[in-house]
Amino acid sequence: MLNPYQLQVFLTAAETLNFSRAAEKLGLSQPSITQHIHQLESRLGVPLFIRKGRKMALSEAGMALVPLARQILLVHSRAEELMQSLRGEIIGHLTIGCSTTPGKYMLPIILGRFMAQHPRVQATVHVTPRAMALEMLRKGEVDFSFSSSFDELDRHIEFRPFYHEPVLLIAPLDHPWAAQREVSLDDLLGECFIMREESAGTYRVVHNALAKRGLNIHDLRIVLTLGNSEAIVIAVEKGIGVGFVPQSAVDHVGKGKVAIVRIRDVDLVEEIFFCRHRLHPLGSAQEAFWNFLAQITPEMLNDQIPARGLCEERSTAHYETRVEPQSYPEKQ
Repeated sequence: MLNPYQLQVFLTAAETLNFSRAAEKLGLSQPSITQHIHQLESRLGVPLFIRKGRKMALSEAGMALVPLARQILLVHSRAEELMQSLRGEIIGHLTIGCSTTPGKYMLPIILGRFMAQHPRVQATVHVTPRAMALEMLRKGEVDFSFSSSFDELDRHIEFRPFYHEPVLLIAPLDHPWAAQREVSLDDLLGECFIMREESAGTYRVVHNALAKRGLNIHDLRIVLTLGNSEAIVIAVEKGIGVGFVPQSAVDHVGKGKVAIVRIRDVDLVEEIFFCRHRLHPLGSAQEAFWNFLAQITPEMLNDQIPARGLCEERSTAHYETRVEPQSYPEKQ
């Protein structure tokens, strides 16, 4: 029988491709990591890693083992949680992948409310580009993901509509648009725009909405590309240009600092989905959280986190951020 802990060591080593970094993440010594990997390789009868010069890579057997090891550990974890939950208490560890907007502005409130009801639930949130969040769900790296993209061809993923987020055009307070409050599509041409990267949900919403009105987003004069919406709000406030951001970003960091401008006959709304993998088993904590989200209303997302929420020292929610390199357009 395979040792679950050795599988965890293997997955950490496979993620880092460096035994020293794997040892740091797990709080072990490097010789201990090496020993666990060698024992697992002996058990399986195949090498799991190969050396390429000074670099390490997964062998063919190692690549094949990664998804199986994740599934084994997932089932192992669910079995432990199920046995504990038979005592009538919701216990477990939630893992969630999401993009910046839900990760920064929605999940702290949602998890605060949920964990106030279920104090023995732990949570880890990976804030990452939306495509990566879905890929993490497909690979079994997370239990759930929030996504602004809907893939109807992926029958293994259940997409539940969760929230409609308005996307706003914002301008500096001293910009002529601030007094107009409404502009036409033709007015957009020639202005300096600050945009999210093309993989971002906000970019996709703007791209599609403009395309429906016959305007190619590449016809806009994009002078700066930034990797998060808060940075765009700050850049607009400083007068670098105008930009598109989710309403939640304006509500949290831009109120009174930037002007909101409507584009005539153009609606900009980002639909956010909550997703789970149909083939991955749900423990008691995951089942409770999935059902809890069905009760969330837009009004609740605007409320404060309850007293026993994420701000408490006893909180067991942990956030991790994965980023893509920012892209900057060539000078025009």
